[in-house]
Amino acid sequence: MNAIKSFSHHAQCGRLEVHLVGGFSDDRQLSQKLTHQLLSEFDRQEDDIHLVTLCVTELNDREENENHFPIIYGIAVNVKTAEIYRASFQDRGPEEELRAARALTGGPMISIYDAKTEQLRIGPYSWMPFPHVDFWLQQDDKQILENLSTSPLAEPPHFVEHIRSTLMFLKKHPSPTNTLFPGNKALLYKKNEDGLWEKISSPGS
Repeated sequence: MNAIKSFSHHAQCGRLEVHLVGGFSDDRQLSQKLTHQLLSEFDRQEDDIHLVTLCVTELNDREENENHFPIIYGIAVNVKTAEIYRASFQDRGPEEELRAARALTGGPMISIYDAKTEQLRIGPYSWMPFPHVDFWLQQDDKQILENLSTSPLAEPPHFVEHIRSTLMFLKKHPSPTNTLFPGNKALLYKKNEDGLWEKISSPGS
């Protein structure tokens, strides 16, 4: 909320709008809990917030052979027109394995994009060596799905491959502070003229 409002100090009109998309009717009801937490948090804000799109939990659920799946897995927003549409992403941005490793080791969700500088700021991160990493790398796809996913039946096709590559990354970098973040500095990326992310030097390096 603060990040959004920081760009609107001089706005004479407009309103704060929220679009919530995602989740489904999963067996563990994780989507329902997360949706409730998000709506409660927006309700506690002092600002007037307008809920424009709500496509969550049972509203984003389809059933197939008595198993539940999301209808929409991802969305994109055209920031010039405010159009929202379904999307899938082949490219998940710079340092995907590094960011995935942080998430798999229990790092909380954070935003890595700084809208003021138009840069991605990744890290520095630290984590403890992943327990039994060799054991997990020896497991078949079924075991990885059942034990390392919150919704094994609803994962996209690339999930297991993604988890395996993340585990390999964690095995190679059990303590990332020195090996991945020289001088304990963040990795910075900015888009070039072709719209591709390009690594840039950290200030003072």
